[in-house]
Amino acid sequence: MATVLMTPPPARKTMASKDPTPQEIIASARQAPAMGAGAFRVTAVSACLLWASFTPLGWGPLAWIALVPLLLLVRLERPTRRMYWGTYFGGFLFWCPTLQWMRLGDPTMYIAWMAFAIYLALYFPLFVGLSRLAVWRLKVPLILAVPAVWTGLEYVRAHALTGFSWYQLGHSQFYWLELIQISDLVGAYGISFVVAMGSAAIVEMLPLPVFTRLKLLPQSGTSPISATTQSSQQRWIMAGSFLIVLGTTLTYGTYRRSHAAFEAGPRVAAIQGNFPSSLAPQQAERDHEIFVKHRQLTAEAIKLQPDLILWPETMFPWPYFAKADDLDTAAFKEVTKDVDPTYWNENHEIKQRLKSLSQASAAAVVCGVQTVTANQNGLRLYNSALFIRPDQGFTARYDKLHRVPFGEYIPFAESVPFLGWFTPYRGSFGIQAGEQGVAFDYKGIRYAPVICFEDTVPHVVRQCLRQGRTTNDKSHKVDVLLNLSNDGWFHGSSELDQHLITAAFRAVEFRTPMVRAVNTGISAIIDGDGAIRVKAKNADTGHSKEVDAVLCDFVPLDHRHSAYLQHGDWFAQVCLGLCVVCFTTGVWSRFSLRRKAT
Repeated sequence: MATVLMTPPPARKTMASKDPTPQEIIASARQAPAMGAGAFRVTAVSACLLWASFTPLGWGPLAWIALVPLLLLVRLERPTRRMYWGTYFGGFLFWCPTLQWMRLGDPTMYIAWMAFAIYLALYFPLFVGLSRLAVWRLKVPLILAVPAVWTGLEYVRAHALTGFSWYQLGHSQFYWLELIQISDLVGAYGISFVVAMGSAAIVEMLPLPVFTRLKLLPQSGTSPISATTQSSQQRWIMAGSFLIVLGTTLTYGTYRRSHAAFEAGPRVAAIQGNFPSSLAPQQAERDHEIFVKHRQLTAEAIKLQPDLILWPETMFPWPYFAKADDLDTAAFKEVTKDVDPTYWNENHEIKQRLKSLSQASAAAVVCGVQTVTANQNGLRLYNSALFIRPDQGFTARYDKLHRVPFGEYIPFAESVPFLGWFTPYRGSFGIQAGEQGVAFDYKGIRYAPVICFEDTVPHVVRQCLRQGRTTNDKSHKVDVLLNLSNDGWFHGSSELDQHLITAAFRAVEFRTPMVRAVNTGISAIIDGDGAIRVKAKNADTGHSKEVDAVLCDFVPLDHRHSAYLQHGDWFAQVCLGLCVVCFTTGVWSRFSLRRKAT
């Protein structure tokens, strides 16, 4: 029998399904969000302005307006379509070119470059979302919510995955010395707060037509954009509040700089070789070449009679072998059974070579070296700084505390093995983290070393300075920070400039001068105001990057007190607290809506 498909008759209209009234249609249109293209455009503009604020362009004044386009999305009462996808796109658009120098170390580092940019881009939509919760749910004034959330997220970024404190908003103001002096109170985070507050103040003053022209409002154009700026008087109050904060910051900076009584301290020589780094196997001849070149440069420095000579990270090309004191002979043989015993026998010769170098220089020597330690847990590899005195020989060793993820270790390598693909290394890989900061004493001056990117992480430098204060059971403030680094991986890129800029903020935060010896550059002496006193330059070309050079000068000692050294990141933690409250509010609101829906 054939089956006949019957089309049901149209349902009769009832009172419950009547056509909407014109008023209902208008109300529905007013509730519809704006198209998403506007969010993509304004976030892309912010990304471009932020990129231009940092090296290689270094147009710092742009940072004061860089967040303005992005903050238009915070002032909107109703988000646009795909707003958070747009902000994520903008975040990636900023971080991808900003971190392009990561790829220069090895072709396989392209994977790590992309992975890191993908991760860091998340902070853009997170910033917009938390700021909107603070403004629209918690009713925090935009001019306060925006800088607090931005600063709190910078603090998170400085700690997540061991921390990445590069390209903080405040770093763009490196050359404005009066502004950055508040770092000794609240760290570089405080400068980021002030700059973000400036953008928020500008956004508060923008009229409604700006949002309409950028297509951030529905076509009806009747949606309010901010509950915090309902009157012209309130907008001027917000702008005035920012000007008071900025004026107070500059007044403090001017006062602190005017009371800086720098004292000529030790004469320190920083040795800068020019040896590009790569993952290709190194020949023994190159190790000898590295040593000979640094010894030649040291000979030039000796003519200037330095008190201390500083070599860059890992530029003493032969490993230093150490045995734990609690390791007996039998255990030592078991731990080192797979190691050529000549390595340990040659260790005495390495110590003598270093002592001879120090004695010939009539100066203390700090050099970067790879250390292999035998202890109860087996063999461990460290990135170290050795301290050698002409009168005593080898006296102390500092092992790097802060390891670079995917460069010196693979985070979660045991539980998530595939992460090994984000690094050019394969198989057994990585160094161990040191246990604490160590200081070196010589001629009444106390030095504290930090290695590689440690000078970019404020809480790590603070730890080294506080622990170095009590070295050798003597309470003595660290007088000079020493940075040993190897930027030869980045082939003269903007990384070298940004590394120097970021390091300068540590000198301000802790009112402690810093001497940097960096392979391929930029070696420099930085005073406690964050001013670069002198850079290492090639005598023939005058260039500071990718050249052999010797820097030798007196270090300006700074006896001013640092509240940031004493109290740490309390300000950034308060800002983080607001972020946590906003996040909790958002989660609870979503949970409540779902409960009502069910």
